[in-house]
Amino acid sequence: MDAVERRERIWQVIASIPPGKVATYGQIAELADIGRGARQVGRCLRELPAGSSLPWFRVINSQGRISLPQGPSFDRQAAMLAADGVTLVNGRVSLKEYQWSP
Repeated sequence: MDAVERRERIWQVIASIPPGKVATYGQIAELADIGRGARQVGRCLRELPAGSSLPWFRVINSQGRISLPQGPSFDRQAAMLAADGVTLVNGRVSLKEYQWSP
């Protein structure tokens, strides 16, 4: 599988995450059938075109935390999750409650 196909698969999985749910980087890699490719998922998200409608903000790390450093981007993701109905408690999302299970 080439890089373009991997990216397309990752984007398709992310596009499938329903409102009010989150998925981890590793979960997306597994669902996209790229194995242990959590870092590749992160790379794809960093390369998203400006203005993309992909719900990138629904992707968090395996500890239920936003992976972005504290600052405007972190705050934006937290606000978008809150608007989506996902609650953060002490900077963490309850995966038990909000993790997407396709």
